[in-house]
Amino acid sequence: MEIRGKVHEIGAVQQVTDTFKKRDLVVQYAENPQFVEYIRFEATQDRTALFDNLSVGDEVEVSFNLRGRPWTNKDGVTSYFNSLVAWRVAKVTTEPVSTGQQGSGPQQFDAPPTVDISADDGKDDDLPF
Repeated sequence: MEIRGKVHEIGAVQQVTDTFKKRDLVVQYAENPQFVEYIRFEATQDRTALFDNLSVGDEVEVSFNLRGRPWTNKDGVTSYFNSLVAWRVAKVTTEPVSTGQQGSGPQQFDAPPTVDISADDGKDDDLPF
């Protein structure tokens, strides 16, 4: 799954146990600008470095997996938890890529010359239309 948004918060690496670490990233997602959503992603182990080159305010595209698991408390009540586990984060560039040409507008290409196929030059055409 993928989602685009703006970096809102970058968490510190949390060393949960001697062998497990994780890090959070919160992204502002505004499918409808009136109702901005704040989506929390997590990265674990070596993937915590995915967030190193990000800054608050960066436009990003996050690729992630949706994970879910049950947990049963001491009273026997089961709750369910979901996690959005990021596996790739790419900055979204809004500037046009430089191609060595001057100007920032769309690239112009020469169109082929038009041919008037309705012109009658006196030759019989055997096409039925």
